[in-house]
Formats: sequence, C-alpha cells, structure tokens
Amino acid sequence: MTGTALVRLAAGDFRDRVRRPVYAVTLLAAVALGLLAVPAADSRWAIIDVGGNRGVYNSAWVGTATALAGALWLTVGGFWVVRGGIVRDAAGRVGEILAATPLRTAGYLAAKFLANLLVLASMLGVLAGTALVLQLVRGEDRAVHPLALFGPFALIALPLIAVTAAAAVLFDTVPPLRAGFGNVVWFVLSLALAIGGQSAGAPLGGIGVQQATQSMVDALRRQQLPFGDGEFSLGLTQVPEPLHTFGWDGAQFSGGFLATRPAIVACAAALAVLPALWFGRFDPARNPGRTTTTVARPAAEPAEPVAPAAPGPFGALPHTAPVRAGTAFGRLLVGQTRILVQGVPWTWWAVTAALGVAALAVPLPLVTGLMLPALWLWPVLIWSRLGSQQVENGLEELLAAHPAPRLRLLADWASGVLLAAVAGLGPLLRMLVAGDAAGAAHWLAGALFVPALALGLGTVVRSHRPFQALYLPLWYLLVNQVRAVDFMGAVRTAGRPDGPSPLLVAALAAALLGAAVLAGAARRDVKR
Repeated sequence: MTGTALVRLAAGDFRDRVRRPVYAVTLLAAVALGLLAVPAADSRWAIIDVGGNRGVYNSAWVGTATALAGALWLTVGGFWVVRGGIVRDAAGRVGEILAATPLRTAGYLAAKFLANLLVLASMLGVLAGTALVLQLVRGEDRAVHPLALFGPFALIALPLIAVTAAAAVLFDTVPPLRAGFGNVVWFVLSLALAIGGQSAGAPLGGIGVQQATQSMVDALRRQQLPFGDGEFSLGLTQVPEPLHTFGWDGAQFSGGFLATRPAIVACAAALAVLPALWFGRFDPARNPGRTTTTVARPAAEPAEPVAPAAPGPFGALPHTAPVRAGTAFGRLLVGQTRILVQGVPWTWWAVTAALGVAALAVPLPLVTGLMLPALWLWPVLIWSRLGSQQVENGLEELLAAHPAPRLRLLADWASGVLLAAVAGLGPLLRMLVAGDAAGAAHWLAGALFVPALALGLGTVVRSHRPFQALYLPLWYLLVNQVRAVDFMGAVRTAGRPDGPSPLLVAALAAALLGAAVLAGAARRDVKR
C-alpha cells in the first residue's frame, strides 16, 4: 500500500468521524474543560494548584493549563470518539471489500491510527484556539507568545493523544475489549497513565508535569512567595479561597525530554500496527476459524384451522376492550426492562445482590461514601444502552411505527430508574433504617438522574459511548469528594449530604428527559 493510498484511507475515515454527533459533544466538553482550566480570577475552582497559587494568565500558564486539562480529557473522552472504526468496517461490509484488495494489514492499521490521531489532533487544535481566546478575555497579560502558548500542546498533549489513538486500534482488534468492557478498562488504564505519568521516575519523561512543576516551585522561591508544602494538584478541585498569583514564564525543557516526545509518538505507532501479528484484516483465509454461516430457522408449525366467525349484522365489529393508559405503560415498562437487561449474566446479578446485602451490615458513612457509588458504577454498561440500542441494533425504523413514541421513551427511562433502584436497594434500606431522610432524598434524585443522563445522551448523540465517557469521570470526581457533581449524596459534611439539592438534580433529570423527547420528535419530523 502506497503512502498516498494510506493517507486517503485515513482522510476518508477522518471525515466520517467528524460528522458524527459524538465528535461535537466531546469537542464541546473539551472547550468547557478549557474554560475550567483558566477560570475567572475570583473563582474557587482550579485545575492546577501549586500550594495555593496559580500563575498569572500569560501565554505560558494558559497554554500549559489548557494543554494539561485537554490532554487528560481527550485521553479519556477522546478514546470513546475514535474507537470502533474497525468494528464499523466489519459491520458495514467495508472490511470484505478491503480484504479483496492488495491492502496489507499493517497499512490498514496504520491508516486507522492516523485517522484516530487526526480526529484527536483536530480537537486539540480547537482547544489551542480556545486557550488564545481565554488569555485575551481574562486580560491579566494580553501579550501573546506563540511558542509559550502552543508549545505545551505539542510537548504534553500530542504524545498522550497518540497513545490514545493507538490504544483505540489495539482494543478494536482484541475481542474481549471491543465492547463496553473495553471502555471501562481504558478508563482505568488512562487514570493510571495520567497519575503515573506525573511521577519523577515515569518512562520517557512522563507527560511533562514534573518538569513544569519544578519550574513553578523555582519561580515561587525566586519571588519569595509562600507556597505551603509545595504540593502540586492537577485535576478539577474546589479551593476554600481564590488562588494567589505569581509570575511564571514557562518550563525550560531539556534536550533529552524534547527527544522523548517523538519517541512516544513512534512507540504509539508501533503499538497500533502490532495487531498485524494476529488481526486477519477481514480475510477468511487468515481467519480459518471464522466462517460466515447462515442458521436456518425452523419452519413454523402449521396453525390449527380456525372456524370462520358467524356473519353478523352489517357494520357490526368485534367488541374490543379499551386499553387503559396505565396498562399500556405497564406493558411497555416490562418490555423495555426486559430489553435493557437482556444478556446480562447471572453473575452480574449475584455480585449486585452480594454488594446490596453487604451494604446492610456496614456503617452508614461507608454505605454512602463507597457502597452506593460502587453499586451505581456497576450498571454503567447497561445504562449506556438507553436511547441508543435501537439505533445500534438496526431497530430504529421498526420502533418508529410505535403509536406512542413519547410513552415508549418514558418507559425506556423508567426501566433505567428501575435498574438503579434494584442496584441501590441495599444502601437505600440502610439509610432508611438509620433515619437518614436526607440521604434517601439524594438517593431518589440520583436514581432519576443517571438514567435520564444516559437516555438524553443516547437519544441526541445516538451512541452509547458519550454516556460512558461522561459518567465515569463524573463518578471519579464524586468519589474524590467534589461536592459540586455529587448527584447521589456521597459527599458529606458532619454526616449530611453536602452536594446539590435533590430538587436541583431531579430538575436536571427532567431537563435531560425533555431533551430526549424533543430530539426524538425533531428526528421524526425530519423523516416525514
């Protein structure tokens, strides 16, 4: 395969990816994270905290803060955007066409890696533009130095997204990691990569945090400014008071560190083509164990003859009992619940039951701070089906004929609420026994919110990935005691929930449910 053909294949894949709604959603989330990385001067939220200090909003600080925040987000959220290209080629029969061409497996994988890298790099480019705008808007230092502003995106963020692009290709070629389980695995691995990459002994210089941190501490010492114990915090945190400012002109990276940046990209490219050792490139000759077979369906048994009905008076129709709305919704709820949990193994239910029983026997703080978050992380792959499984399974046209689409959507959401109630039943009973009415109210709000979030994202974006990409970081922030995102009452002060009001969480759930209804209605109107 020539280099030109490889680039064309990657460019076509890139154009297909950027047209998908999930690309826009992830891009907007990256821009929003850029706003958090450079908050207002009086904000109590911070992405980078150096012993209670932050740099003046000059090109160096704004570029480094947004590059670090964007790299961490695109490593997690961007993975959900770029993965699945190989699976889509197989499902759309594109793979069979490619198998009949002289295309080599390594070239195909390299093209997929390049396409993934282009998608993530385009998001990174938008984030770099956001950094420029933020520096000018915040107005602390409007002198723009392009190298200081955009250099961190190339030195810190680009190597990370290259690893993410390669991991997406690798996961698509390993059967156990192709589905939602692979998304959860990558979330854990990306956290380990982000945390381990900040250590002084990280391979290839890590992600560059150590070099930046040391130069920040040196700047504070030169300016004789207090910086507490010198702890460096990277991640969304809430501080008791606005951070103090200091002047910082950027990190001075050594030549050895600069040489490791292209080395990481080269290692990522090698990781992407590694599956050529086992990936068959959709070629049956290279996958002798995989054959396409057609399973013959058993012939239907002949029905017993039915005697024709006796002729009645002209215009008489058989009497049909009216169907009540409540009965119809109940049947819909049962059907949607069966569809939602279809294929869930008995071991999943066994673990849920064991955790629920354990929640009845442990202290209340452990229940609210650990057991409930664990039980409401456990169904993440099932919740992510809400609003998207009919599209991903090719049933959208069939379900479009349903006479009450809003009622069906409501039943879809209610099935997710029922799943949340079943998974969180043990913690709820423990709260009620302890007389924790406030905790029970937050539990109810969370049970309404999580399925609404899954349904809203699934209906609007038409994919299960955005929910997984958003819910897992939300859950991570929650268990790290960020009370602003606590939708289930896990963050507590003096034993009482310290997060948003349950009414606010319930209102947000209603807004998400309304967005799903409006998106479904708009899509039906377009098709008419």
